[in-house]
Amino acid sequence: MIRLSVIIPVYNVEDYVAKCLDSLISPAAEALSRGEKPDYEIIAVNDGSTDSSPAIVQDYVNHYPQLIRLITTENMGQGHARNVGIDEARGEYLYFIDSDDYLSPGAMGEMLNALDGDYDILIFDSIAVNTDGLELEYRKGCARNDDLKLSHYPELLLQSPDVWNKIFRRSLYIESGVRFTERVWFEDLRTVPKLYHYTDRIVYLPKAWHRYVQRPGSVTNTRKIERNLEIIPAVDELIAFYKSTAEYPEIKDALEYLAFHSEFLTSSVRANLADWHSDVQDKLREDFLGRFPNYASNPYVRTMSRKHKLLTTLLMHRQYLAVHIIMKLNNRLKVKKV
Repeated sequence: MIRLSVIIPVYNVEDYVAKCLDSLISPAAEALSRGEKPDYEIIAVNDGSTDSSPAIVQDYVNHYPQLIRLITTENMGQGHARNVGIDEARGEYLYFIDSDDYLSPGAMGEMLNALDGDYDILIFDSIAVNTDGLELEYRKGCARNDDLKLSHYPELLLQSPDVWNKIFRRSLYIESGVRFTERVWFEDLRTVPKLYHYTDRIVYLPKAWHRYVQRPGSVTNTRKIERNLEIIPAVDELIAFYKSTAEYPEIKDALEYLAFHSEFLTSSVRANLADWHSDVQDKLREDFLGRFPNYASNPYVRTMSRKHKLLTTLLMHRQYLAVHIIMKLNNRLKVKKV
């Protein structure tokens, strides 16, 4: 029986994909050496790569045909590749990992053992690293250990929406009909928080299984800076989804703060770090203030950290160089602390 399907979108990652696959295959290699079939599968979806990534994956398929499948599609983006993986998966659970990331030693076996729990979503931790493996930041998957039902814990919406620090029961996607939006940025934000509406069987396990690789220069070109504006329809889509649910009155404040933090703070700072002169910051600011003019009365805004309050003040007053300097210094201190 296939218990877990690991889905990997692959697009021009010839320098990284082998390390990703190596971190996933150990339990299967041990099972095969004993003459047993692996109880998980790896589905690599080649999203129209133009480098040697598909050939590298195919070599792994040749060595582990009972474990790894390679599916090739035209280039339609990570969301499409993940949707293909969902449709092709045979596992009871799904795990999505980006092909330039990897798991910590022993993590794959621990993940398989954790499947014995009674949950629909399992959240865990991640560590951001550079391409040399230097640890940059520890990222907790959740700030609370139990009772993660959305109506009891609206702050669940404010935790990281990333898929790579979560395991999902496949039936959650099948029965809800939720899929990843294709050809967009922020597909995780458009998808994962919606799943919280369909289940209260959500568990957090404080295990740092995942390594998030921060590649140099990945957001510095102008076209990618402009794509930060895609956070606007992503937030709109999520708020519209929940406005039609019974939970909305209880989670309204959390959703508004999610808009503030994701659109105004995070995306503005991301654009700022890439180019502090970018007018994307002004566009995000104007859009946010136009839709949430009373954001300062939100209870989550009133209680946020000093750093976020300072950044908010600077961004509101268009002090973009100051933001740039503070965040560059902050990122250097994170490296030293870790």
